[in-house]
Amino acid sequence: MTDPRSSVSFADIVSESLAGLFSRPGRTGLTVLGTVIGLAALVATIGLSQTAGNRIVGRFDELAATEITITAKPPGLDGTSNDLPWDASDRLTRLNGVVAAGTISTIDVGDVLVSTSPVRDPAQRTDFKLSIQAASPGLFDAVRAVVRSGTIPDRLHSERGEQVAVLGAAAAERLGINRLDQLPAIRIGDDLFLVVGVLEDVSRQFDMLSAVIIPEGTAQRMYRLAAPETVVVETRIGATNLISQQAPLALRPDNPTGLRVAFPAEPQRVREAVQSDLNLLFIILGSVALLVGAIGIANVTLVSVMERTGEIGLRRALGATRRHIAIQFLAESSTMGFIGGVMGGSAGILIVVAVSAVQSWTPVLDVAVALAAPAIGAVIGFTAGIYPSMRAATMEPVEALRSAV
Repeated sequence: MTDPRSSVSFADIVSESLAGLFSRPGRTGLTVLGTVIGLAALVATIGLSQTAGNRIVGRFDELAATEITITAKPPGLDGTSNDLPWDASDRLTRLNGVVAAGTISTIDVGDVLVSTSPVRDPAQRTDFKLSIQAASPGLFDAVRAVVRSGTIPDRLHSERGEQVAVLGAAAAERLGINRLDQLPAIRIGDDLFLVVGVLEDVSRQFDMLSAVIIPEGTAQRMYRLAAPETVVVETRIGATNLISQQAPLALRPDNPTGLRVAFPAEPQRVREAVQSDLNLLFIILGSVALLVGAIGIANVTLVSVMERTGEIGLRRALGATRRHIAIQFLAESSTMGFIGGVMGGSAGILIVVAVSAVQSWTPVLDVAVALAAPAIGAVIGFTAGIYPSMRAATMEPVEALRSAV
């Protein structure tokens, strides 16, 4: 494969390109390193975005697709009651597919304030307007409550109507209760309650974090709670639709249509939006790293052209055409990009696997991205070498030899 106007063969061009690369191995290695970092960042960020996205979406699905809330509709025109039964939790937990169930009700205490001291201190506020909620023991499991300290009321507390309370994290902070070893108590109006637990977090019913929670039986005895207000149900994944159909019959077989059942729809669009946003974010970061690598290749190739002016003039004088010179420098820059792509793609895969192993995640990576890394590197190297190669090709032999002397 020889140009009829020149004695320079394709093998000669390849040989000169390799010689140019290995004549300065240190500089070539550092230039390739820039591409390695860029492509490793691109492959790793895309892989980690997919891995993290699946993890985030999986947790979102696990939480959203397993929640059912049941409330009573207003009474009909004939005065038929649609109240939830007191044993709603027990009835629902018998259903196959229900993990936990509990009832929660907001207690109307009027303008009554919650305080930690019976004495009003004019220098410091000690009483606050807080939400008072009544809960059955199973509710804390249904909302995945995390207890910071103490315990939660059990069935005996509710059956006996004992005056104990659990505080949400925000409510405990406002009341200044940080420790339970001294058996702190609060007053709801004039009624004294012993604080037995403080919640750190919940996955559902977030208003519990700023509320005072008392046993359902206590609310029934002291505040005349007529019936539970809401039932919160956690189901196994995939059982939501079935449980939503069975729950009204289990709670009110005499009037199942009097209950309102709500559960989140399939979060497909939200899942896709989360995944798309994560992919876009990490692709932008990887692209910036790639741009830095491309600039490095262009800069080093241009410096190589300037340093090899004499060589270029001599090769032109010996019969090399402008096209041969351009091809030589494009081959050098493309080779550097290709090598960087191979090494960067491999490094990116190792990063994804290593991070996933540390975090106990399942690594997710599109094979096409890893296989395309060498080609992407070669294209970047080719693009970065266009200007330096054109500059080398436009040098006149006499001027190039004269400037090298």
